[in-house]
Amino acid sequence: MAGSEDKQMLTMAELLAQEEGFLRVVQSGEIVKGVVASKRPGEILVDVGAKSEGIVDPKDMSNLSPEELADIKVGDTIAAYVLSTQADEEGPRILLSLTQARVEKDWDKAEEMFESGETIASAVIGSNKGGLIVNFGRVRGFVPGSQLDNAQFGGSHRPDRWAQLSGETLTLKIIEVDRSRNRLILSEKAAAAETRKEREKEKSQFLSELVEGDVRAGRVTSLANFGAFVDIGGIDGLIHLSELAWTHVSHPREIVKVGDEINVYILNVDRGKQRVALSLKRLEPEPWSQVFDYYQINQVVDAVVTNLTDFGAFARIDDRIEGLIHISEISNRNIAHPGDLLSEGQELKVKIIHIDPDRRRMGLSVKGVEGQENWDEYQTQPDEEENEQ
Repeated sequence: MAGSEDKQMLTMAELLAQEEGFLRVVQSGEIVKGVVASKRPGEILVDVGAKSEGIVDPKDMSNLSPEELADIKVGDTIAAYVLSTQADEEGPRILLSLTQARVEKDWDKAEEMFESGETIASAVIGSNKGGLIVNFGRVRGFVPGSQLDNAQFGGSHRPDRWAQLSGETLTLKIIEVDRSRNRLILSEKAAAAETRKEREKEKSQFLSELVEGDVRAGRVTSLANFGAFVDIGGIDGLIHLSELAWTHVSHPREIVKVGDEINVYILNVDRGKQRVALSLKRLEPEPWSQVFDYYQINQVVDAVVTNLTDFGAFARIDDRIEGLIHISEISNRNIAHPGDLLSEGQELKVKIIHIDPDRRRMGLSVKGVEGQENWDEYQTQPDEEENEQ
């Protein structure tokens, strides 16, 4: 029996030894995961798998907000930083910090982002004579003044300009991480350069996918005297004035306005200069090829005067085609200049007297419209009446 008891005792000892082997040994400076064993005012005990439970430093608890403390519940698995493992009169004592664990996690993330070269968005929380102070989680970072992309914010001294940035969110890139010295340096210039690099890469990729003759959806972003710029989803292309319509256009605003959503025809892609020429008129049939489907000689149509010259006036019909009213077809009497009776933007009826699709020319007449032979006399009659008065 004694031998049997010894054998049983030996087995128990072995089991205890085995159990002891499963207990982890924690060291100061490491981050451990544990389960909240108990929680009461001023004390949180955490089972970290060691011989004794860890206790959260009471000073550390004061760094947590009431909301953060309320979120911690018995049974939760949390990360904790081991401050010390010294023993006291009550036995081994593992002192933990929850805030420092979060700080260390942020340092880990900072090192990862430094290695990957990622950019981050961070709010400015203050400034000093050297630059700006920002938050990276629970780690404070510093943006030297020399690393700001644009510091022109008024004030005769740089710190005055930087103070105006408090509360602003900047796009930054980590350029130095030194955990031992609590040093985290960030740069707005490096982030801007990275952003430009990415945009150029995306732009080149976008250009490589564009094919002349394609039709793309776009949005008009700006107007200039020579044309309209359209964002086609990765680059701004230009619709030259001559490509806005088959008729004469004096300014892009006659056809489009900023903000318009339109479809455009890819006319030309210059990948070397990263330029894209677009067309709006190419989405419609060339009107001269179908001119006799819509117009005939002696037909009377509504027109709008688009341009005045010494020899006549150009007029647009149905926003589709443009013809010339020769000066001799404006009035039955001699006039010195078309501007004596006509003005740009004026609406009137005209008769089609000539169509030449090969030369893309159409002759129009004002005086040839029935009942309008002496229309110029009616034009001047009000002035004559005023003179008589």
